[in-house]
Parts: sequence; structure tokens; C-alpha cells
Amino acid sequence: MSYKLRLTQRFQEHKRSEFIELEKKFMQLERENPQFPKGKRYLSYIGREPGNTLIWECEFVSLDEVLKTLEFLRNNPDHDELFQQQVKFFLESYVEIYQALE
Repeated sequence: MSYKLRLTQRFQEHKRSEFIELEKKFMQLERENPQFPKGKRYLSYIGREPGNTLIWECEFVSLDEVLKTLEFLRNNPDHDELFQQQVKFFLESYVEIYQALE
């Protein structure tokens, strides 16, 4: 059974460029550190979420992997340093876990 972890972040529209610049640093962190999960990022274009919404998604083979990843991200100092800079731009943020229908 596979799972998808989705992190949704709605940010202050007038801070878009600063938010995106920090997100690029998260992308670099993922590329340079093999321990980091390799997710895909999306900005809402047309849909339920407003255009100032970033969605990060990553696939996992087990729920245990998802939970370990969340714990890793919570406890990683490099991730936390960037997160503390970016969180001030958040209007809303939430985590979702989906189970694949196979």
C-alpha cells in the first residue's frame, strides 16, 4: 500500500516573492541532502485553493515512512531554520496523508 504526504501552505500574497525565495532554499536542501524526501511543489493555478497556496507532495511506500519523515523534518535543524523564516508568511498550513486505492 502506498501513501502520499501533502503539505499545504497558504501565504500572504504581498509576500509572494519572499516566500518563494525561501521555498527555493528548501528545494536546494532537498537536492543536496540525501536524507530529505524528494517532493514536488505546486502553486495553485485553478481550483479550490487560492493562488497564494503552495502544495508540497511526496509518495511513500508505507505509513511508517510518512511518519518517520514528518518526525525527521520536525527535528532537522536545517529545515527548522528555514521554516522559522517562512512561517511568518503563513496564513494557513496543514498536513494531509492519503492512502492509495490499489
